[in-house]
Amino acid sequence: MSRNVIFIAPFPTDVTMRFARAAKTLKDVNLLGVVHTPAKGKDARLFADKVQVEDPMSGPQMIAAIQELKRRHGQPFRIIGVLEHLQLQIAQAREAFGVPGTNPEVADLFRDKFRMKQRLTEAGLPVARNRTIRSIADARSFADEVGFPLVVKPPAGVGAKSTFRAKSMDELANIIEGLGVSPHNPILGEEFLQGREFSFETITVGGVPQVHSISHYTPTCLDAVENPWIQWCCMLPRDISGKEYDGARAMGFAAIKALGLDAGMTHMEWFQRKDGSLAIGEIAQRPAGANISIMNGYCHEQDIYRAWCRSLIDGAFDGPWVRKYAVGTAFLRGLGRGRVTGATGFSEIYQRYGKYICEAKIPDVGAPKSDSYEGDGYIVVRHPEDDGVKAMLKDIIETIKVFYA
Repeated sequence: MSRNVIFIAPFPTDVTMRFARAAKTLKDVNLLGVVHTPAKGKDARLFADKVQVEDPMSGPQMIAAIQELKRRHGQPFRIIGVLEHLQLQIAQAREAFGVPGTNPEVADLFRDKFRMKQRLTEAGLPVARNRTIRSIADARSFADEVGFPLVVKPPAGVGAKSTFRAKSMDELANIIEGLGVSPHNPILGEEFLQGREFSFETITVGGVPQVHSISHYTPTCLDAVENPWIQWCCMLPRDISGKEYDGARAMGFAAIKALGLDAGMTHMEWFQRKDGSLAIGEIAQRPAGANISIMNGYCHEQDIYRAWCRSLIDGAFDGPWVRKYAVGTAFLRGLGRGRVTGATGFSEIYQRYGKYICEAKIPDVGAPKSDSYEGDGYIVVRHPEDDGVKAMLKDIIETIKVFYA
């Protein structure tokens, strides 16, 4: 019997469509879509049927679209999507149609960073000191408590986007004014965590992580955001089984239990301070971005997209997985502003490391410079040894130059 799986895919981004294609391959799936911008080319007919919405963030419009798909095809079996800023609306849609999956309470815990950190603190887990800031008086009080620098971000932000580091009260006041902070438009203030930054990913089924992964950030995401010339790198070491990561493992598993996730993928950012102590930055109920999901596929030689779909649609995990390679991504960007005029160094890098390159995206000439720390292109490499990946990443960011005008 065919199962109606509704995929919330407002925009046909490369990553979204990779997951949607994987969902279509599962047994007895009738893949239906809720979209804002329909896909073109080979993905134009990916969905057996679809409904367009005008506002991709609107929960009521999402529910109305699902209602129309239900009228045409019958009761939904699952309602899924990969975008973090839609997880609460998707959970509310599940509840409205009586569909299994993450409920609104759990989705909101993952989405609202203040509530998340309250729950993690209650569970005895280490997080940065934080406070909801609704006025300049709140900001001054929090700064007096934790000192400078400190970080401010939206309570429901994604990654390091719209995250600011304030080094003085004057800088903090300017940020507060620029963001229009008020009792109706609060932001989250956080102690600035200094040290090494990592991430921790899981695929969870039945509330139990079935596989986990750890990645290293070089430098931290915020450093990359604040310095647009930095070509940021992310690396998955081959072996994460040792005692070095025992604390992160225990912290990550406990965070998933505290927040009540039943099934899906998680992405947690964590820090190791100079004194060796650990702290959770935040955790998201979605596949990791920054090519981490892609790299996990290459690291384990597994279809990461299908694994996410299996966890949410079938409630299953096909394992165990063996970590076979170290994998890394160098994200490419350069100095200057405007549009991409070209990039150099690709031929040299391919000549030196062609057999180790898994995939690459060359910056598109004419495209506006990306405002993301992920830059305008990337190269993914893998090697049996960590040092091999580290050497390639260093050479890539030193050799490839991106130009703008």
